[in-house]
Amino acid sequence: MASTHLSRSAYERLQAEHYDLSTRGRIEVANKIEVARLMGDLSENGDYHAAKDEQGHMEGRIRQLEHLLENAEIIEVGTDGTVATGSIVTFVYEGDTPDLAETYLVGHMEERTGDLDVVSPLSPLGAALLGAGEGQWVSYEAPNGVLRVQVLKVDHA
Repeated sequence: MASTHLSRSAYERLQAEHYDLSTRGRIEVANKIEVARLMGDLSENGDYHAAKDEQGHMEGRIRQLEHLLENAEIIEVGTDGTVATGSIVTFVYEGDTPDLAETYLVGHMEERTGDLDVVSPLSPLGAALLGAGEGQWVSYEAPNGVLRVQVLKVDHA
């Protein structure tokens, strides 16, 4: 089975979320279900159905987190100024001016923090960016042909 590449900080954040949901979260939802159950007829009890829906969503997220954590490979974020999983990279497309630069976090969707969009290291753009340094040009195959981007800045989250 393929592993999921995560930075150490994302892995630890997911572990904390899993622990919270599987302890406090389960207890809280069970209490909501119990309170709703005491209200009487379950067939027309909106609070009961809402609590059961919440429980289902939470259990789904717990299973998703378990799968991610079991199959995670922790990738150490480099400090050498090159793009790696967990890097925040600013780049500009060939022919564009620097004021049109775009900034992305390179990594799994679970790496996302804040307002940054995420580009997967498995995508054509993400794969081309991996290992690139500031000032370097990289090319990748897009549906409408080969595109080139210049890396302007590399930060590490």
